[in-house]
Amino acid sequence: MGTTTAGMFFIASLIIALALAYRPLGDYMGRVYSSTTHSRPERLIYRLLGVHPEAEQSWGGYARALLAFSAVSVLAVYGLQRLQDRLPLSLGLPPVTDHVAWNTAISFVTNTNWQSYSGESTMGHLTQMAALAVQNFVSAAVGMSVAIALVRGFARARSGTVGNFWVDLVRGVLRVLLPIAFAGALVLVAGGLVQNLSAPHEVTTLTGGTQAVTGGPVASQEVIKELGTNGGGFYNVNSAHPFENAAPWTNWLQIFLILVIPFSLTRTFGRLVGQLRQGYAILAVMGVLALAGVLLTNVFELSGGATVPQAAGAAMEGKEVRFGVSNSATFGAATTLTSTGAVNSFHDSYTPFGGMMTMFNMMLGEVAPGGVGSGLYGMLVLAVITVFVAGLMVGRTPEYLGKKIRAREIKLASLYFLVTPVLVLVGTACAMGSAEQRASMLNTGPHGLSEVLYAFTSASNNNGSAFAGLTVNTPWYDVALGLCMAFGRFVPIILVLALAGSLAAQSPVPESAGTLPTYRPQFVGMVVGVTLILVALTFLPALALGPIAEGLS
Repeated sequence: MGTTTAGMFFIASLIIALALAYRPLGDYMGRVYSSTTHSRPERLIYRLLGVHPEAEQSWGGYARALLAFSAVSVLAVYGLQRLQDRLPLSLGLPPVTDHVAWNTAISFVTNTNWQSYSGESTMGHLTQMAALAVQNFVSAAVGMSVAIALVRGFARARSGTVGNFWVDLVRGVLRVLLPIAFAGALVLVAGGLVQNLSAPHEVTTLTGGTQAVTGGPVASQEVIKELGTNGGGFYNVNSAHPFENAAPWTNWLQIFLILVIPFSLTRTFGRLVGQLRQGYAILAVMGVLALAGVLLTNVFELSGGATVPQAAGAAMEGKEVRFGVSNSATFGAATTLTSTGAVNSFHDSYTPFGGMMTMFNMMLGEVAPGGVGSGLYGMLVLAVITVFVAGLMVGRTPEYLGKKIRAREIKLASLYFLVTPVLVLVGTACAMGSAEQRASMLNTGPHGLSEVLYAFTSASNNNGSAFAGLTVNTPWYDVALGLCMAFGRFVPIILVLALAGSLAAQSPVPESAGTLPTYRPQFVGMVVGVTLILVALTFLPALALGPIAEGLS
């Protein structure tokens, strides 16, 4: 079987598995977030937090609770890193430096999980488990909570509330993320991933005399990472390490875990608004964009347009031989189409257009299918913009799911879309305008620009993957990228919650002959077109100076 054929079978099997999981998982999450009962562990947590689970919150109260929880989380993660040498299970490692601790705290609390350090030589086990792994769960649950709050905004009428943040957070962790992580960790351990508390600097002799660093609670952290919640890895080479990704089938499983929750949330959306076909339409938009991203990345990497890849027969630089070109390209596309950020190959070594695709996937806003929760609410914002554009074309008041898209709603949606491009382009410009920051680039010319552009794209979109080749473990980059992560996460969330509150307060509008059907292929095509046009108008000049210029040279 040829490489291309094997790659197509790999992709086809993923699509089939996701299709099989779509309905049961989507319906299950719908029941989780619509249930009126609370389990005993949940009631205990509410009692400890002093929360009344039956009391709902306005969008403002929901936002304040979310921001307060995130602020406390940042302080806790920062403190554990700075006090690491005085705590148990530190492995004798020194405290993390202030700028790295700041960057890491913001990174994991915002669900970005960007790492400017080498995991196995910087963080002790307690820091990995109590700080980083905990945030892998709760930061993902925060994204899911915001998505559900927006869905409630569409589903409710004349309501001043959008749910209870604490209830949504706890349910997301206990009922969705923890069960999948537990089952996935068992499978990965069976596949050869390490799950223990050995010191990460211990050396084990493998078959053939090869020595490898072993130890660490890798398996559970890996499955948390691949749930679309974590771009970080226990080892510096991330999912290319055999103790983080042991075989081609574990590579397949990790890609499946990356995609399954974000895609299935569209079913949850359809279930909660009472129109499953609306969920299918959003799924179709995500599917078209995702499949295009995966296939184009594979085409560019398998074609190997440069002289050396053509001579070698494949673009294998920076890729793990256990996975090959196609499976690495599929992983790279999946991880940049979502907010996972894990890597099993160095994107810096991709062909120019293959590397461009990893950036373009993130520049879409990570909505195909995007992060856990953030992908759904990002896509719904794009749907709102699309119906507004359609309303302008036919001269009617735009409506979506029975709600009018008025001046307030479109302003919130427009501001949502503008936040990350401003952060990406301003951050890249500041870095390229300073000789000191340009010195961090491994390469010069268009490829060097791509390294910087990728870093700010990854941080601002809360992705967490790295292009490699750029030294970001400096005070300036740690602070700048940390600010991009913070603003790129919380400003859009506030805008989404404000949009949810505005929609929930409206009275439903009955369908009429002039209502745009938002479940037909026509609407799917319009959302895809609007998404691509907005991204192209925003980022094409920067891409033209980076990967496109390199690819055409």
